[in-house]
Amino acid sequence: MFTTYQLARTLALGIATTLLFVVHAWAQNDPLPSWNDTAPKAAIVAFVEKVTKEGSTDFVAEPERIAVFDNDGTLWTEHPMYTQLAFVLDRVKAEAASHPEWKDTQPFKAVLESDMKTLAALGEKGLVELLMTTHSGMTAQEFQTIVTDWIATARDPRFKKPYTDLVYQPMLELLAYLRANGFKTFIVSGGGIEFMRPWTDKVYGIPPEQVVGSSIKTQFEMKDGAPTLMRLPQVNFIDDKAGKPVGINEHIGRRPIAAFGNSDGDLEMLQWTTLGGKPGFGLIVHHTDAEREYAYDRNTDFGRLDKALDAASVNQWTVVDMKADWKQIFPD
Repeated sequence: MFTTYQLARTLALGIATTLLFVVHAWAQNDPLPSWNDTAPKAAIVAFVEKVTKEGSTDFVAEPERIAVFDNDGTLWTEHPMYTQLAFVLDRVKAEAASHPEWKDTQPFKAVLESDMKTLAALGEKGLVELLMTTHSGMTAQEFQTIVTDWIATARDPRFKKPYTDLVYQPMLELLAYLRANGFKTFIVSGGGIEFMRPWTDKVYGIPPEQVVGSSIKTQFEMKDGAPTLMRLPQVNFIDDKAGKPVGINEHIGRRPIAAFGNSDGDLEMLQWTTLGGKPGFGLIVHHTDAEREYAYDRNTDFGRLDKALDAASVNQWTVVDMKADWKQIFPD
């Protein structure tokens, strides 16, 4: 026979097990567990439900469920500088021994001396020169290997973690939620398309053919009897601002019904997605959490959010307050 203690203990264990089961089931049914139960989460769920409900006036067939995501500042951190810029600076330092003239030539001199003030003063022209020098003169396969090796070993200066660990857990959940509901997810970024493609599938579940980005020109050549694509020091396409809708049209061939960004560079992409007459959802990630990540908007060199923030209220786009709306920022 059970003693009173044994009976009480058995009942307690049973209640605890039931509660754990209920909590687990609730968690399994919540597609966005890292999002607080605030307006942005509700808006996302409401949009997905209305465009996937057959018979609804807003129903969208699966082939047309296209969702586009900016990368820097939307899917992973972009401060204190864009990750690809950190890659460029590291490439200059890695190749400096083969280019002794760089120590007296700008913009390379500023990089080698870690003189960010001078580098910033050189502006876009200096950055383009650095980009062309470090991203060309090799085959596409060679560049892919360089990027793959760098992304596996480079560390963020503040968090001391790989850059691919500094992706946003709430956005990973959002990507999975959309795909579970018949959406096809694309990256549409101002970053280099060949810089992103080597790792986006592993990190985001977005394969290379679903990445749209800026590019330099490539040229087919036979090298040592083998066909290759050589990367040339010439800009091919800038996938930023007004270039994003153009890139979407050229690479995807369908108008998105959902767009996610964080800066003025995403303004035209959000407009293209939401102002076309069909059901369209626009979301902006607003960086407001200086403790867990960074806080910035109108006054920053990386990821400026000014015109797009003003347009959000006019166009009824959802604005995510990172501090208030996300339970956590990065994956555990």
